[in-house]
Amino acid sequence: LQVDLWQPSSPFHIVEGAVADVRVPQNTTRSLLPFLQQANIHYTILISDLQQAIENQTAGRSHRSRRSLPGYNYEVYHSLEEIEDWMHYLNTTYSDLVHMFSVGKSYEGRPLYVLKLGKRSRPYKKAVWIDCGIHAREWIGPAFCQWFVKEALQTYQTDPDMRKMLTQLYFYIMPVFNVDGYHFSWTNDRFWRKTRSKNMRFHCHGADANGNWKVKWCDEGASLHPCDDTYCGPFPESEPEVKAVAHFLRKHRKQIKAYLSFHAYAQMLLYPYSYKYATIPNFSCVESAAYNAVNALQSAYGVRYRYGPASSTLYVSSGSSMDWAYKNGIPYAFAFELRDTGHFGFLLPEMLIKPTCTETMLAVKNITLHLLKKCH
Repeated sequence: LQVDLWQPSSPFHIVEGAVADVRVPQNTTRSLLPFLQQANIHYTILISDLQQAIENQTAGRSHRSRRSLPGYNYEVYHSLEEIEDWMHYLNTTYSDLVHMFSVGKSYEGRPLYVLKLGKRSRPYKKAVWIDCGIHAREWIGPAFCQWFVKEALQTYQTDPDMRKMLTQLYFYIMPVFNVDGYHFSWTNDRFWRKTRSKNMRFHCHGADANGNWKVKWCDEGASLHPCDDTYCGPFPESEPEVKAVAHFLRKHRKQIKAYLSFHAYAQMLLYPYSYKYATIPNFSCVESAAYNAVNALQSAYGVRYRYGPASSTLYVSSGSSMDWAYKNGIPYAFAFELRDTGHFGFLLPEMLIKPTCTETMLAVKNITLHLLKKCH
């Protein structure tokens, strides 16, 4: 079991035999290591100087080669401003395939942009929803959303599968769900996870945008304490980002047949339920889609993803977007946990963006083509 324990005050999933990732202040390392040895707690130092690793990843950000938008670099991480500029550029340049719109505003007043991707071949088409960056620090998510759009636009003319996908379906793609948190992870705290709403009583910011949905809200795996990373919020859909997306999905639920959410890290493909140990009614269809998707993913670089219900494959968590989507009539709901399994964790190096996105693309295409077949 991979558990991220960036806040030692929130040890929700720590059980005997589990693996926990902890950030340790450098000045306490010398005293902590002997304690761990005496307590017979096995440990591995994954990154000896975390601050240096962060600085290495973001060094020269202001002056590194961004190039003009036509030469946009998909193998580096991009700030929110750059991603939004890129979206505006695609909206203008590929107006036959791309339509950009906003589903609402974030807590701090930023627009919540979505790209509608697909050929306007007929008035009604089934659709796939894809969101990335629901947790701010998981930068590989937004990188994949951008990669997916790039691949769709670049291979539409030459790849029969892509042409079929864009002709028969619409894709609603939200490259950065948690815009405030993502911006904050670039400017203040690289490991920020939540939204940025204010809690006056505790002077803590944000809620877990993946625990704020109206499905078994604030039950197992969630925290009622506003300072915790897994804080569920004061009530379901309290976060304007969650409320806006939930409203859009409710409005289009007859059209949207698949919900895909991209997270990091653990190398898993998860499907409902997260909040309970139970088998979903259309288990065989979803299971076969997941099985084929992880095999397609593995064919690229041999990376094996675990797959299965989120509760038993990862851990029990309530109020998740995936469970909410499934409960609201979207039959295929998946959450990807992208690379890696913990060495780099949230600091996945930029050199791994291309292989991660390339293999993930195969899985997403596989799921999408599965949708276009009848599964009983």
